Amino acid sequence: MKHVNGTTRSSTPKSTLRFVLLLSLLLCALAQQSVWSQGGAASARDNGRICGFFPCAHPDAQIEPKAGKWKTWVLSSGNQLKLPPPPNRRATEEEIGFLKHLSSERDAAALDLINFWDAGSPSHRWNEFAIDRILKNNIGNPRAPRILSYVHVAIYDAMVSAWRWKYFYKRASPSELNRSLTTVLPEPNSPSYPSEHAVAAGAASAVLAFFFPTDAELFKAKAEEAGRSRLLAGVNYPSDVAAGLELGRAVAALVIERARTDGSDAVFTGTIPTGPCAWRGTNPLDPTAGNWRPWALTSGSQFRPGPPPACDSAQMATEVAEVKNFPRAIPAAGTTFAATRLAFFWQGVGTIKPWNDLTGQKISEYRLDHNPPRAARVYALVHIAYYDALIACFDAKYTYWAIRPNQLDPSITPLFPNPNHPSYPSAHASLSGAQAAMLAYLFPRDAEFFKSLANEASESRLWAGIHYRSDLAAGLAQAEAVAGLIIERAESDGSQ
Repeated sequence: MKHVNGTTRSSTPKSTLRFVLLLSLLLCALAQQSVWSQGGAASARDNGRICGFFPCAHPDAQIEPKAGKWKTWVLSSGNQLKLPPPPNRRATEEEIGFLKHLSSERDAAALDLINFWDAGSPSHRWNEFAIDRILKNNIGNPRAPRILSYVHVAIYDAMVSAWRWKYFYKRASPSELNRSLTTVLPEPNSPSYPSEHAVAAGAASAVLAFFFPTDAELFKAKAEEAGRSRLLAGVNYPSDVAAGLELGRAVAALVIERARTDGSDAVFTGTIPTGPCAWRGTNPLDPTAGNWRPWALTSGSQFRPGPPPACDSAQMATEVAEVKNFPRAIPAAGTTFAATRLAFFWQGVGTIKPWNDLTGQKISEYRLDHNPPRAARVYALVHIAYYDALIACFDAKYTYWAIRPNQLDPSITPLFPNPNHPSYPSAHASLSGAQAAMLAYLFPRDAEFFKSLANEASESRLWAGIHYRSDLAAGLAQAEAVAGLIIERAESDGSQ
């Protein structure tokens, strides 16, 4: 049914009519206030077309009318992929007839489908699908940030392109053209063509199918389902959905082409160094990751830190003593319990899910879930920082091949086995620090919280006995440099 703002009254005494009208207009105005974050408007969703007794006008409540000009990552611009005009008036009227017929199918299952896909921004469900597949397939660093960055770059670039054509064609929504069409959801404050949910679905489903080919049909079905949910809700035309899916898939094809040639399939043909200060192990994890193609860095070595302390130096003796003397007995007691618990927590969840969950949470808290381009931008920037920090970190790890604490001093008993790669710098410090810095830029009100959480993730590796103090310091410093470069680009991407 039509969503209505304001106060609905069955009858109004003539003497109070003026007061009621003024109150209704005031409520309408308040309902349309915009929420701002990081220099951009996250416009409130259009909760109907009637305020009291008068039609609502929304001249300044449009969702990001300039987002079609934002800087993209794979596309040359939002204008690169041309979208044909939407159908003419006669065809549009036929589509409205189809939507009216479809409205009769709104049973409980259909309403559940509509609500599922309308939860959060169009990026939200696809981010969940990506995380779910990463965890189910036991994919960790460095492969996880690569997948997430490609998924969210595809959604973001596709969303920028979609917004370019939305405000070029300015197609009115179905219920704007035919007021007798009932809708389940409020109409978004943006033109109808193409559908933003279909755009995200087309882009994300294709990229996820590339990374998880055995689930390709599932992702394709989910994309069709996402589009159908907007038709069942009555907020998009079939041609909006078709154009959105096509546009999203076209962007995904370019993103996948980049992924095929980013160096991630290179095979390590080098030799593991030997010597008293060298890491000891076999089959090291992804030694070539430092040479993978980054998004913002010129190369993995751009922010390579200086070498770690020599293993026979006075500084290293002090650092080894700190690791060795930290209380980490199991079962932990008293003041050591919190550190032990957090060490296991950060080992168990890694750097993938906590920061991803926080990103989604802050998008919601800052009311960006009804602003598809800006939500997509947040996801993309955070995961680009995550991925580029990973490349920089692994470049340094396999440049220095630094020995782990318990390899240097066998009397050290860590809480769990060492990760299968060298010690310097700490990946938890570098990857958590980069994501925290990016989130602090995007959501400055919570900057100190993000910083403290990154410090906790970093310190947890010393508490666990698998890193030295210099590993943590180098990782956090590298993270700041990587995130700073991405922030510099974000400051001039047109979204301000």
